[in-house]
Amino acid sequence: MATALDTQRWVVRYRGFVLIPQSDLSWLVRPERSPMEQLPFRAPASSIDDVKALVDWRLNQAA
Repeated sequence: MATALDTQRWVVRYRGFVLIPQSDLSWLVRPERSPMEQLPFRAPASSIDDVKALVDWRLNQAA
């Protein structure tokens, strides 16, 4: 039986994005606010530092 702790989700906020870990170890990356300048995307299974670097790279590409 699942407890509240098992089903609790956590998120990381970074540079205007919400990084949400998924059960398959990938990450869902969504802008915190609308209108969105960047569309939501999925990052492959990796460390939080790698996902932050991907967000930084995407922001630099958009500039």
